[in-house]
Amino acid sequence: MSYIDGFLLAVPTANKDTYRQHAEAALPLFKEFGATRMVEGWGDDVPRGKLNDLYGAVQATADETVVFSWIEYPDKATRDAAGQKMMSDPRMEQLGEMPFDGKRMIYSGFEQAFEVGPGGTPGYVDGIVLPVPAGKRDAYVDYARHVNDIFVEHGALRVVEGWGDDLMEGSQTDFHKASHRTQDETVVFSWIEWPSKDVRDAAWGKLMGDERLTDTSKRPFDGARMMFGGFVPIVNG
Repeated sequence: MSYIDGFLLAVPTANKDTYRQHAEAALPLFKEFGATRMVEGWGDDVPRGKLNDLYGAVQATADETVVFSWIEYPDKATRDAAGQKMMSDPRMEQLGEMPFDGKRMIYSGFEQAFEVGPGGTPGYVDGIVLPVPAGKRDAYVDYARHVNDIFVEHGALRVVEGWGDDLMEGSQTDFHKASHRTQDETVVFSWIEWPSKDVRDAAWGKLMGDERLTDTSKRPFDGARMMFGGFVPIVNG
């Protein structure tokens, strides 16, 4: 089963180029360690929420931008081995100081529960994080299959659902706190890849009026705690 490391972080907006260069320098190492893909999404259309949102998740300040990032692996064993190599390979230290506050970086491991779409190079990404009752995985996947097929119908290239597996606990920020997760819930890390922002915006205009999506009573999760935003891929390899 494919495996995902999902990340949320706050990066000083002025450090965008430095952050991109730092990520590009790390990409070959992650690939060498077994990753099949790494994407860094720079916050572009990230809304504020009433209860929680991606800004609050990483305690972003007014001069920071939220980054939604992920690394894909063929399986968990490869991901775990990669983590050990990262800890011991001196080339990781040679990348230099991270151009952001690492204490507020959120990361965890997710099993890829579902994927749909023809694929392609995305020009825009919708990132989603939400808590789901742990006992409702099958119900969530069934719901996601129904909804995500509609996204693809409206132009999405790829939709991936990551089911929380190795959820880290942070002293300052983590996915538990960000999603207001309860003891009987896990966290889902999901994204939608679009050809461009224009295609994405046009799709959402139609999706908001699609009768197949208007019945929210069938959602097997609390939509009030769902966090989401639009991101521009600045690294994709």
